[in-house]
Amino acid sequence: MGDPKFSRRTYDKPRHPWQGDRIKAENEIIKKYGLKNKKELWKAQTLLRRYRQRSRELQAKVRYQDKQAEKERSELLKKLGSLGLLPLEGASLNDVLALDIEAILSRRFQTMAYVKGLAYSTKQSRQLIVHGHAAIGDRKVTIPGYYVKRDEENLIRYSPDSPLANELHPSRPDVEAVSGPPTPEKEVEAEPKAEEPKKEAKGKAEEAPPKEDETKKEEK
Repeated sequence: MGDPKFSRRTYDKPRHPWQGDRIKAENEIIKKYGLKNKKELWKAQTLLRRYRQRSRELQAKVRYQDKQAEKERSELLKKLGSLGLLPLEGASLNDVLALDIEAILSRRFQTMAYVKGLAYSTKQSRQLIVHGHAAIGDRKVTIPGYYVKRDEENLIRYSPDSPLANELHPSRPDVEAVSGPPTPEKEVEAEPKAEEPKKEAKGKAEEAPPKEDETKKEEK
């Protein structure tokens, strides 16, 4: 059991600490979703691993027409549907196995607040949440890793007691500019400049006046 005062670790670390490809992939995901450290990424990976493991176990039991397995299968699909990871209807256990880590991280409150246009970046979104400027409905949420449910997506907004709740606040981002995925700016083709009329080539260069031979002297 262990001492209840000291909670156990709720995530699994990688088996091998030094793997170049894995470390590079983890750093890219951390940068993309604005995670604080790899511990948050490992928590999401552990959660995904448990869902996938549970799906494989239920698939084996459903083949033998286990009634309890059928009930647990519907409950698992309903739970993942309420979290927005799967559609509410028509999902199967194979869809659970098809989930990836980005599907889990995209449901975090930090990511959803950025997608809804509350911040310019995922880093700023995390700062707003920790400082109490973001809320879900009338409930202030200060946990960036909170998994937003499907019915809570449209309730994400600024906290009512936050200065950012004022639409005229200068620090509020433009929702239209932030909510959509970033698109590369197209290079504006420069208009061809009007060619300057070429100066007509002068005729023959002006010949310098012939110099008098030094040998000839002016006659006085």
